[in-house]
Amino acid sequence: MVEIIAITGGKGGTGKSTVATALAYELSKSNSVLLVDADVDCPNDHLLLNINREELNTVYQRIPKIDLNKCTKCGQCGKVCKTKALITIKDRNPIFVQEQCNGCGSCKIACPEDAISWQDKEIGKLYKGSRDNLNLLSGDLKTNQPISEFIVNHLNEEIEKIKDNYEYIIIDTAAGTHCPVIAAFELASKVIAVTEPTPLGVHDLEIILRLLKKINKYGTVIVNRFDIGNIQKVNELITKYNTRIIFKIPFSKDIVDSYSKGNPIQIKNILEVLKQ
Repeated sequence: MVEIIAITGGKGGTGKSTVATALAYELSKSNSVLLVDADVDCPNDHLLLNINREELNTVYQRIPKIDLNKCTKCGQCGKVCKTKALITIKDRNPIFVQEQCNGCGSCKIACPEDAISWQDKEIGKLYKGSRDNLNLLSGDLKTNQPISEFIVNHLNEEIEKIKDNYEYIIIDTAAGTHCPVIAAFELASKVIAVTEPTPLGVHDLEIILRLLKKINKYGTVIVNRFDIGNIQKVNELITKYNTRIIFKIPFSKDIVDSYSKGNPIQIKNILEVLKQ
């Protein structure tokens, strides 16, 4: 049975993608592994692993299409549009700013003349790639599009289709605690938060642990560069949220060199995280 592990982190730069790619690459030496880059605003796992991606499919989102022959310029669509994608001025046709639209459908419901139907707009793409025995699935949000969790939802759909082909699926989430991160947790049986012993790292680790508690997901912690900061602050959070540190990674020039050259990053004993 497949084990799906989400690797997350409250802030960017803690080493989340470093851990995700290193774990996936090491696992792939003796297991069937899929790495999913769900950081769709800025996917870079293919760069860390030197994988050439190829397009899998295009992701579309519904947006309203207004029939101006039916529209009476009543302004109801603009009144209910929370993202201000529809702007209405008295006695003038609605102005639609599609980059603002999240496809919620409130405008269609509010229109008394049934003048609104649906059309599609492209919001991003899914890609696939491989290296040795490691397969990669990644999403890429199109520039200026606001709803990145839609891309993550499509990644989840692809995972559902192919998950039985793998022993392990590693999901590299975006940084933060916003909607695409929560969407990336959906299929995970295990969540691992990567942090660093710095004031920013500790602050954002608490935000992640608080989120996991709210959505009833148990998360453990990896401390990256544990030897260059105050790990006591991390330990205090571990106690507060009743979790545990499962792995510590020291600062390493070798990791920095691999990162810079686009070579797969190797972290000694990284597979120990699976035994915790």
